[in-house]
Amino acid sequence: MASKFRIFTKRFLLLFNWGVVFFFVMACLAPYFNPQTVWFISFLGILFPFLLLGILAFLTWWLFVKRRYAWISAAALLLGFKSITVFLAFHFPPSFHSEKKLQAIRIVNWNVARFLEMKRNNNKGSQTRLKMMELLKQQNADILCLQEFFHSYDSAWYQNLDYVREKLNYPYYFYSHDIDGDKNFMGNAIFSRYPIIDSGIIRYPRPTLPEALIHADIRVKNRIIRVYNTHLQSVQLGKSDYEKIEHIKEGDEGMITNSKVIFSKLRRGIANRKIQTDIVRQVLGDSPYPVVFCADLNDIPNSYTYFKIKGRMQDAFLKKGFGVGRTFSAISPTLRIDYILADDHFRIDQFKRVVRKYSDHYMLVADIELKGSHRAPGP
Repeated sequence: MASKFRIFTKRFLLLFNWGVVFFFVMACLAPYFNPQTVWFISFLGILFPFLLLGILAFLTWWLFVKRRYAWISAAALLLGFKSITVFLAFHFPPSFHSEKKLQAIRIVNWNVARFLEMKRNNNKGSQTRLKMMELLKQQNADILCLQEFFHSYDSAWYQNLDYVREKLNYPYYFYSHDIDGDKNFMGNAIFSRYPIIDSGIIRYPRPTLPEALIHADIRVKNRIIRVYNTHLQSVQLGKSDYEKIEHIKEGDEGMITNSKVIFSKLRRGIANRKIQTDIVRQVLGDSPYPVVFCADLNDIPNSYTYFKIKGRMQDAFLKKGFGVGRTFSAISPTLRIDYILADDHFRIDQFKRVVRKYSDHYMLVADIELKGSHRAPGP
């Protein structure tokens, strides 16, 4: 009887192992499929970290129990090598030096979530906005790329453009908003301590609902660089959706109904990001200057969005970071959806995440240097 139970257990685990391997390989293929037509594979990409954990668990188990079956998981790891290398950074980071190198350009990328406080108030117990501004000041960055940046021309609301320019000492900026009679605006912003000599904006087509793709051409000493900033389509989860996710995790009644709602939003977000991603990739390829790209992509590294936009650019986190590099504080500890990318005209010197729960995103900071000494084309 015991022998039959062992045989059954072994066969069950072997079959389960093959199932995990199958879905893991499918998740690794997610970046190469059109997410509008095979959105389910893109969803598997979201599950990649957990499938990877399953593969590693099976590998360890078989090494101790039945070594010859370990090759199943080992082969899966080899097949998924590229996906693993964009998910995990293996450079144990030294301490981040607050003093920049002479030629370094310090970049901050942060989704500031409207600074959480948009209307002026006298509530001394709620100073999140000021704490966020102070955190920005402490970085002593040359360039700030901020998403969900709020500004108002109404004195009853916070006038954040003026505050960053005057209090944080960023005299040059480009902000993606259109003055159309309204006084409150939210969009992407690029602030610089170096002169901005030109700028541009591309608005994504409807029905997508993100902030625009903006760029600023910045003269850094005798060179010109182009800095992009954007915020791609989010899943647009509200408070009630986060409650549904918790019910799903706990297996509560109504799990199927709640799952349908969440999957519907995931599918819509994946499809809309595909449209935006293709636009971004084309625009990046047309830049006449060295490119720095900052964004809240609302997508993970093992996705069509990330692979398509990154191309051959360097990911500052992968170059100088360590671990998973979570940038979004909700839902899952594996969500890295914010990025600083730079093309091969640059060298990445150092990188850090600033883990403060002010926004629902963590701040990213990178020091980069332009290679060579030739003058970039431009005025």
